[in-house]
Amino acid sequence: MTQATNTLTSTFTPTFTKLISKEGGKEYPLKAINICEETFAPLEVAYDYDLIRRLVSRESIQAGPNSIWRYRAFLPVESENPIDVGTGMTPLVKSNRLARRLGLKNLYIKNDAVNMPTLSFKDRVVSVALTRARELGFTTVSCASTGNLANSTAAIAAHAGLDCCVFIPADLEAGKILGTLIYNPTVMAVKGNYDQVNRLCCEVANTHEWGFVNINLRAYYSEGSKTLGFEVAEQLGWKLPDHIVAPLASGSLFTKIHKGFQEFVKVGLVEDKPVRFSGAQAEGCSPIAQAFREGRDFISPVKPNTVAKSIAIGNPADGVYALDIARKTGGNIESVTDKEIIEGIKLLAETEGIFTETAGGTTIAVLKKLVEDKKIDPDETTVVYITGNGLKTQEAVQGYIGEPLLIEPKLDSFERALERSRTLERLEWQQVLV
Repeated sequence: MTQATNTLTSTFTPTFTKLISKEGGKEYPLKAINICEETFAPLEVAYDYDLIRRLVSRESIQAGPNSIWRYRAFLPVESENPIDVGTGMTPLVKSNRLARRLGLKNLYIKNDAVNMPTLSFKDRVVSVALTRARELGFTTVSCASTGNLANSTAAIAAHAGLDCCVFIPADLEAGKILGTLIYNPTVMAVKGNYDQVNRLCCEVANTHEWGFVNINLRAYYSEGSKTLGFEVAEQLGWKLPDHIVAPLASGSLFTKIHKGFQEFVKVGLVEDKPVRFSGAQAEGCSPIAQAFREGRDFISPVKPNTVAKSIAIGNPADGVYALDIARKTGGNIESVTDKEIIEGIKLLAETEGIFTETAGGTTIAVLKKLVEDKKIDPDETTVVYITGNGLKTQEAVQGYIGEPLLIEPKLDSFERALERSRTLERLEWQQVLV
């Protein structure tokens, strides 16, 4: 498992030009590097927006594939045939019942719980990262993951014929571990939390010629999240929303949705308008929310202790940038308890028929909190991002959702059970009214 010579050819015109430090602006070549050697800040992909403006239009995008690759001109790839497994163009659901429950008029749910191939938004970033890894000549790919990223990396590597070795905390949910092992990668289960896993992976990346999607390929990988911004703008009829609510782990997703909106404005695909950005964290791992509440411009790392393991990053790499976006757009960053997260999962499921994992439960719970605190205008067009599927984290809701009614195969047994069920429902409603 080594780095090989890149033999790909392309007739596609690349639009990305260099990597730039997010602090100080030092420029770097388009290689597998992600940290500025002077400031240790993350690197950002720079593009030729004049070229993009000439290459794309609303019509050319709509004529493209029904996947993230309809936005290929905005992504850091140069090959004619990117790795396309149908990722993206997930539903933007106009909420009715949840909106009424919360008192909102224009609520939309961006549902990446049904994304392809592994039911989370990570399929977007991995499709971009592995395409770039292949272009750079890597034959082995890897990642540090809280679960969803491992699923995506293993699945898309299998599709692309790349060797794969992923690293996860040993205490992950069973569904996420199984959802990685099925693709037959090498899985390293580390006795530690995500931040410890990530530190180990940084050492491995420095000693092996592997393409780590969220380490040495991170600058390219993170660009895939922009497609969540692109799709929402397109699905809203080439308009930006008024307010978005998204989960915060490393902070990268949050910052890239913002970048996606800005890029569409920059090349003339949508009209500019203020968009408020609000973020959601679990109280058991809320370093960004704590900094927001306390008015700090720095992040103090924490040790994660929450049911929301997929967003349990105690030392978020892009946390300060997420803080800045929330503040300058007039948004908020809130945290909620594990109990509220579980209630958020149930609320979304019983109102809209969408079963989300704990990250989505966190986002719905924060949405509810923002409404109750009058931090969302009922008339705003609000988009809430659901980033993963609840089938991956079933343990989180076990014991909170009741049991089937066991009956005999007889009508009278059914009638007695039905009456018991209706009596329980009446008692539950009485408790709610009290």
